[in-house]
Amino acid sequence: MNPTVPAEKQEVVKAQADFWAHSRRSPIVRTPADYGMEYEEVSFPSYDQVKLKGWFIPSEGSNKLIICNHPMPMNRYGYPGHLDEFKQLCGFEVNFLPEYKILHDAGYNLLCYDQRNHGESGEGDGGVAAAGRHEWKDCVGVKIWADKHPVFSKMNLGLMSRCMGANAQFEAISRYPELFHNVKCMIAPQPVTVRYAAEAFCDQLGILEYIDVLDEEIRKLGGFATTEIGPKPFVPNVHLPTLISQVHEDSWTKPEDVENIFALLGTREKKLVWIEGTKNRFDGYNFFGEHPKEMLNWYAKYM
Repeated sequence: MNPTVPAEKQEVVKAQADFWAHSRRSPIVRTPADYGMEYEEVSFPSYDQVKLKGWFIPSEGSNKLIICNHPMPMNRYGYPGHLDEFKQLCGFEVNFLPEYKILHDAGYNLLCYDQRNHGESGEGDGGVAAAGRHEWKDCVGVKIWADKHPVFSKMNLGLMSRCMGANAQFEAISRYPELFHNVKCMIAPQPVTVRYAAEAFCDQLGILEYIDVLDEEIRKLGGFATTEIGPKPFVPNVHLPTLISQVHEDSWTKPEDVENIFALLGTREKKLVWIEGTKNRFDGYNFFGEHPKEMLNWYAKYM
């Protein structure tokens, strides 16, 4: 490691590098059946042939499909922060199932999947996580699969792309705009430029002055530097109606990051929803399951 880092700080820097380069798989502890919904286990390949796993949750008689992905280090269900082993990041459960139930009952079919190196999906890129910079290949893969599917291909499509999944979705759309031309709209909770989150973490851990060394260590593990991970280079090429939500006082980032992402979006049909009353980023992932009005209005308007 860089000799400027004191010995007592080196292990902290290495642990942070491992977190950003490798994420961590978390278990799926709930299913749609727990909320009275029928569902089907599905699998399909990413753009680069990583095996991805997910759920299809049908809404009888509907021709509308929302494709849902998730943040790092979560999965299609959410995040079991209520379990001792996973309390470090938030200390409570993130559960997408109430949100799925609301959308299901409102007449939307749902296709929810685990991105590479998360949940039950396969390993990609040597197990390296990139908060979107590799995971865009999953967004492309699920869209190609849905377009070839005998049922899904006939449906109106929307997207629910969260955090890492939003970063990935923006990059996928930028790289392959023709593939997403028929998507009606997108909701993108909490996209992020990782440098902001890394600075917040390093500040809390007393290693902020070594953040450039952190980037060096992440690269050694095969990952991207924190300055290289984020959606700003890609959002100008996104022209579908997009709603972004964000915890305003999020302790992991700063409002300016999401404000800049929002301003750069290439669409005129966009909305930014601030979530108030908390500093915990993970509250933002439960928001639409508890306060669905903005979500339902956006999908109803465009789908």
